[in-house]
Amino acid sequence: MSTLTKQNHIGRKISRIRELRDMKQEALAYAMGISQQTISAIENSETIDDEKLTEVAKALGVSVEAIKNFSDEAAINYFNTLYDNSNNGSQGAFANNCTFNPLDKLIEAYEENKKLYERLLQAEKDKLEYVEKLLNGK
Repeated sequence: MSTLTKQNHIGRKISRIRELRDMKQEALAYAMGISQQTISAIENSETIDDEKLTEVAKALGVSVEAIKNFSDEAAINYFNTLYDNSNNGSQGAFANNCTFNPLDKLIEAYEENKKLYERLLQAEKDKLEYVEKLLNGK
């Protein structure tokens, strides 16, 4: 098998993109409405008709061109570039630029939850009082 054939093996490209998207064959098959065995056959195929390739691309959330032009080297270089850029003073692609204190948000959520619980409790007390009033009125 020559390198050229290996480079243009569309099924392997689909498999790699699926793996990079952290998707199992079963999930892709479900998204396309076909069986897992069919996905396996597609991934083992060197060529795929354009209609099927369009369906696969849509299910993977990428363009047909992205599948056709995919290479592991390009993907690795892309992520290496993101990492390298993070060392030159910028925050990089994975920076956590939090503009609020997460503990403050947690406290706010707790307080809101407490208020909702108190309102629910008061509503239940009001219902109970109403029912007692109805029963005593008879």
